[in-house]
Amino acid sequence: MALAAVVFDFDGVLADSEPVHLQVFQVVLDRIGITLSAEEYYAQYLGYSDRDAFVHVLRDRGLSIGEAELEALIETKKELFPEAIGDHALYPGAAECVARVSAHVPVAIASGALRHEIELILDRSGLRPHFPIIVSAGETPRSKPAPDPYARAFELLRERGAIAPGAQPSDVVAIEDSEWGLQSARGAGLRTMGVLTSYTADRLPSAEAIRASIADVTIQDLEDLVAREALA
Repeated sequence: MALAAVVFDFDGVLADSEPVHLQVFQVVLDRIGITLSAEEYYAQYLGYSDRDAFVHVLRDRGLSIGEAELEALIETKKELFPEAIGDHALYPGAAECVARVSAHVPVAIASGALRHEIELILDRSGLRPHFPIIVSAGETPRSKPAPDPYARAFELLRERGAIAPGAQPSDVVAIEDSEWGLQSARGAGLRTMGVLTSYTADRLPSAEAIRASIADVTIQDLEDLVAREALA
């Protein structure tokens, strides 16, 4: 087996944006009388799409919401995010990691963030040309932790001829910061690497390999992961 591609999660892996997402969620929810703590967000809701995060927060408080009201919450967060993110940077070493990995194999993104949020940061950082394939929130029937986002990323890599026709999901590595994302990748058959930007190693049981940050990921790490026997 040889490494065929790498699929990156975005928030918490390439972009140091999870605190900004939390801040905007808090602002939007506060407007409807709901307080969301940082502890709650990181324990229960990080990794969900905006839609699923709002639904789960409300459900966990015994509340329901109509589709129109839900869409209004999502739209408000969408409107607030660009100003909140400002010039918020990628993680140190993220651009260099993308450059060295994409020089060897195709790369893609599978994220629960909205496409315009991802593209905004990629454009500002100059990384947009590296990622012709992006799977974002709302572009698959289900979001993480379901396998759909990573399955779709693999499908697009194959459809567009970025990887060999015979390549399998197990020839591709997903890099994630949350257990939700790792479960999504494993469900789609990809190999999994966790980075410790949002959680400690013990909170990432589905990671087959772990690095402290994206800056520490090397091509050799990724090739070695694909070459070794998969976890049960």
